[in-house]
Amino acid sequence: MSHSHNHKDLQGQKLLISIFLNIVITVAQVIGGLVSGSLSLLSDALHNFSDVISLIVSYVASKLSKQKASINRTFGYKRAEILAAFINASTLIIVAVLLIIEAVKRFNNPQEVESNLVIWLSIIAIIGNGLSVLLLKKDSKNNINMRSAYLHLLTDMLASVAVLIGGLLMKYYQLFWVDSLLTLLIALYLIWVGYDLLKVSTKMLMLFTPDDINIKNVVRAVNKLPKVSKLHHVHIWNLSDDELHLEAHLDLSEDITTTEFNNLLLKIETILHNEFNINHVTIQPEFNKEDPKEVIVQD
Repeated sequence: MSHSHNHKDLQGQKLLISIFLNIVITVAQVIGGLVSGSLSLLSDALHNFSDVISLIVSYVASKLSKQKASINRTFGYKRAEILAAFINASTLIIVAVLLIIEAVKRFNNPQEVESNLVIWLSIIAIIGNGLSVLLLKKDSKNNINMRSAYLHLLTDMLASVAVLIGGLLMKYYQLFWVDSLLTLLIALYLIWVGYDLLKVSTKMLMLFTPDDINIKNVVRAVNKLPKVSKLHHVHIWNLSDDELHLEAHLDLSEDITTTEFNNLLLKIETILHNEFNINHVTIQPEFNKEDPKEVIVQD
């Protein structure tokens, strides 16, 4: 557990650094966008501001997830990071819709933009977001909360690259409509990555069976064991990114002792952990009990 807590503390420090970098970038881009008249720069600033909010949410969730369980909170705050990912995915999509509305308005009425300011501020944003992306990349692979923060930063870095390209085209070719086009493309990309994260976090919040788990295979593996008649009334869900729970009824073919059941349970836990990465097992043993024996039972 101490290793886990140290890892969480390191994640928190990385998030704090990213928050600071994005606050600086956001302030610079808002001022630069207003001075230059660039909608794409202002849209990037808006996205950066959503990054700041999302990073703060992720930081708070990371801290909460370390809180110990209590009588009133038997799971502690382990699902806080999933909730943070859901909030961050939602903000990505909301920001994208706002950008699309503004881009369409500006596309019909292109305005001259001070391209030099756009170019330099986009370069600063690329560097700042690039550092943040590198900080969070490793943790994003194993934690949905860190992944949501990472995606915010990655999309903003790509958006800044698009703004830089637009600034160069406006400077050398006076193609000011490119500002609106790039804003629209940035927004569509935000919706694409935001929807995927929203879908994953929603499934976890709704306690859906993870996509990589086949319940029939789980039941088949347990049913092969001696003295097992049928595993039924099965529920499998993610409590958090690193906790996969199984709850089920186990119909036994013999009226065995508690000691025998403990030995059987150890075998079941070993199979479920090794083959399916299920690390928390709750099983209700039954013998000659009259109840529904379907694998999935609607309570």
